[in-house]
Amino acid sequence: MNLKKWSAGVAGVAVIAVVVGMALTSHSTIDPVSPPQAGHFSHDEIARGQQLYQAGDCAVCHTRPGGKRDAGGLALNSPMGAIYSTNITPDPQYGIGGWSFEAFRRAMREGIDREGNHLYPAFPYTAYTHVSDGDLKALYAWLMTRPAVHEAAPETDLGFPFNIRRGIWLWNQLFLDKGPLPVARVPEGLDPARWERGRYLVEGLGHCSACHSPRNLLFAEKGGESHLGGGEVDGWVAPALNAQSPAPHRWQEEDLYQFLKTGYSPRHGATAGPMAPVIKEGTSALAESDLRAIATYIAGLQKDRTDRPLLPVKAIESATLRSTDSEGARLYSGACMACHAQSLGADMHGVRPSLQQATQFHLATPDNAIRAVLDGVTEPASDGLGTMPGFRHNMNDSQVAALLNFIRQQVAGQPAWPNLEQRVQAIRAERH
Repeated sequence: MNLKKWSAGVAGVAVIAVVVGMALTSHSTIDPVSPPQAGHFSHDEIARGQQLYQAGDCAVCHTRPGGKRDAGGLALNSPMGAIYSTNITPDPQYGIGGWSFEAFRRAMREGIDREGNHLYPAFPYTAYTHVSDGDLKALYAWLMTRPAVHEAAPETDLGFPFNIRRGIWLWNQLFLDKGPLPVARVPEGLDPARWERGRYLVEGLGHCSACHSPRNLLFAEKGGESHLGGGEVDGWVAPALNAQSPAPHRWQEEDLYQFLKTGYSPRHGATAGPMAPVIKEGTSALAESDLRAIATYIAGLQKDRTDRPLLPVKAIESATLRSTDSEGARLYSGACMACHAQSLGADMHGVRPSLQQATQFHLATPDNAIRAVLDGVTEPASDGLGTMPGFRHNMNDSQVAALLNFIRQQVAGQPAWPNLEQRVQAIRAERH
């Protein structure tokens, strides 16, 4: 009898737990609306929304290669599997044309779509939650006045248990900090208004931490001193933006402004990989005041960092000439020096960055440098940068490793990367 009572009690508690869980993780559907007409929004609101759209790099994630703008379908790789971006054009069936502003705001602030489903935090609502109502309204106005694309994006279909979206409720309780950014101290010597604006853009719509912060075991961004301390995206290292930056020179405001405008800074080199489209589709089109505000905020994160000593340029060139018996030196002389001599500058073919100052050769891991050498730069952040050929079919794994370790040691003045040839082999094989 006691066992029956105990079993009944356990069953009752389980039922209550299920009911409570269903109640906590259920969200109402917001009724669809007819797509707002262009005249519903003011010209100024739409124009402001365009700037916010570019600050958020919306097109970068919501446009698949070869696809129509903002129609979704880009595969965002995660440890759980591929998460496909959605159609954010005002198409009533496949996009957000039937979404009211209230539905849009809920998705941006809480990560819940119009039908009441939890969105995966690959959509960075953890950052968008800090965006003001006024800016969300302007962004909504811009999106709702774009051409509608009647095209379905692929459905995200993760394996168990990640396919149970209700479980994201618990993740949100742990890691979603809703509302405006908390008050923070402005670093001494910086313009408060510009710094605050930059912080709002970086930590809100810009969602820079989504790539540039490390993640914990539950795939949430680490905070505290780890915030903006470097991350990983699509196999590329997103370097730290805070005082842990691996760049030999501290990023100053003008460096950041030029880099975010063009994809190139003479003291830091040119961008490649996932950052190039962020600049091309987003930051390069921002108003100068906003771009300089972002530069002020990020430069403030590195304010107390000191520059690291670099090898004298003459010593590098002399070492290269003396090392003709080194395979790495011969490859460097034949494949790199014509464009990457240590003198800085540009010519009619584009920029010629100094490899000595390129951040990729000061990172703890060689992945960025390997990818750049194997596949080159075919889609630069801006037309004036020029392109770089890849050497995937011209050098074997041993040669790529010899070349990179020569640049790492003799040009950048850093210790050799261990097991480099094996890492080259692994990254080369990814394409197959």
